[in-house]
Amino acid sequence: MKQPAILLDNLDISYGPTRIVHGVHLAIEEGESFALVGESGSGKTTILKAIAGLAPDWTGAISVLGRPRGHRPDRAFARDCQMVFQDPYGSLHPRKTVDDCLSEPLLVHGLKERDRRVKDALAAVGLDQRFRFRYPHQLSGGQRQRVAIARALMLAPKVMLLDEPTSALDVSVQAEILNLLKKLRREQGLTYLMVTHNLPVVSFLCDRLAVMRHGRIVEVADVSDLKSGALKHAYSRELFIASGGEPAS
Repeated sequence: MKQPAILLDNLDISYGPTRIVHGVHLAIEEGESFALVGESGSGKTTILKAIAGLAPDWTGAISVLGRPRGHRPDRAFARDCQMVFQDPYGSLHPRKTVDDCLSEPLLVHGLKERDRRVKDALAAVGLDQRFRFRYPHQLSGGQRQRVAIARALMLAPKVMLLDEPTSALDVSVQAEILNLLKKLRREQGLTYLMVTHNLPVVSFLCDRLAVMRHGRIVEVADVSDLKSGALKHAYSRELFIASGGEPAS
């Protein structure tokens, strides 16, 4: 049987004495695009942070590409899995150029051909080479998010964690970034686990979704069920109607 790209088994995550995520089970197939949806505070981003090693207080099991995730920083894990954050300005160092930003993962991991890799990464996200030595404040929001995506791709990971990757952008720019993510997934064989509040984004980019409420998954559905309004759980239907959808009769 094929090994899932991401496997979460009985995952509980806490911040101090407060448990945020309760008993989550998920298996995301290699090459799949999967969304976590639900209201703010439901635990979606916390799951991404635990997978990425940014929320170490968890129990249960996390594995990526068949490799168990430990609780400590793991350099080898970064070669498999990278995260793109919601705020493209806050995630880039204000006093480092785009070249510095993209080169840093290569330097940390001792990878060669830095010049070629940086040029290739910029081209992959649709940025001209003239952006290479600019600073974040010299870029638009969409350009900054393209740099953040390029940085996540520098180590050639197979799994990408996307935390509301378009919510801080103008609507027209959101469409550009979503088309870019779809293109990169197709060209590089990427697996996506994305957090979003935007159900139309899920319909466009994802194959399946899990609906979360109060730290628990209440439903896992195919995106076809979302598009047809055939979600089963009452809370899932509430989210669907709130997004402007018409439930199936």
